[in-house]
Amino acid sequence: AARDAGRLTCKDGCMSTSRSASSPGSATRTIHALVSGRVQGVGFRWSCMEEGERLGLVGEVRNLDDGDVEVLAQGPTEAVGSLIGWLHRGPRWASVSRVTVTDLSPEAVRRTAFVMGN
Repeated sequence: AARDAGRLTCKDGCMSTSRSASSPGSATRTIHALVSGRVQGVGFRWSCMEEGERLGLVGEVRNLDDGDVEVLAQGPTEAVGSLIGWLHRGPRWASVSRVTVTDLSPEAVRRTAFVMGN
């Protein structure tokens, strides 16, 4: 992981963890990710939602006005790391140029499923 303008940029998933009070003994990770490149109009949100569901995560994926895609995700540390790896590839029509990941506190995500916004 490298520092970039105050944000943590992870190439293959950052590995900081926290313990969730709701599930003692299980390592949970919560992240905010910004994905840049050709990531709108290529099925990125839909594919990301399906990948998040497949990995058993909760969160949200949505388009931003500047052309990036924003992802909030929470779940087992390993599964979140897998999603971060997927974000670097995206669906076959996407061309990802950058993924910026910031770890958040577990309270930052209040979803019970992985959903697609806007």
